[in-house]
Amino acid sequence: MRIGITGHTNLTDGAAEVIYSALVRHLRAFDGAEIVGVTCLADGADQLFARAVLEVGGSYEVVLPAPDYRLKVPAERRRDFDALLAGARVVLPTGERRSGAPAYVAANRIMLERVDRLVAVWDGHERDDPGGTSDVVALARIRGVPMTVIWPAGAERT
Repeated sequence: MRIGITGHTNLTDGAAEVIYSALVRHLRAFDGAEIVGVTCLADGADQLFARAVLEVGGSYEVVLPAPDYRLKVPAERRRDFDALLAGARVVLPTGERRSGAPAYVAANRIMLERVDRLVAVWDGHERDDPGGTSDVVALARIRGVPMTVIWPAGAERT
């Protein structure tokens, strides 16, 4: 079972805990399936998802938006990013040279092409943000990718 992730990056610390727990519960529902997560490894939901995939015994692939993407991760979280990137079974480049909306759109398109299902850690608010969570949700709907939205009680954005 190949499962992709899209979700908010700006989560409160308390939200991270409840979202992580919800992701683990969701992934455990696929009991018996070999889970391969596909993530862009963005701060927030993507990194929580990668950890949840490992928690349930799965592995993950990273679609790296651009070579400079690490610099978009907050400095205090780069060590976590580096460890998760090193733990990926595959790292796929998009071909984009610099991080930004075109690279994020490209990464999300590649991610959606590689998955059977999508998890969206999403508050449900539509935004005009190319490559952002609501953009990926809309594209998944157009493509007919089965999707589960996770936004548990206690989830908040900063």
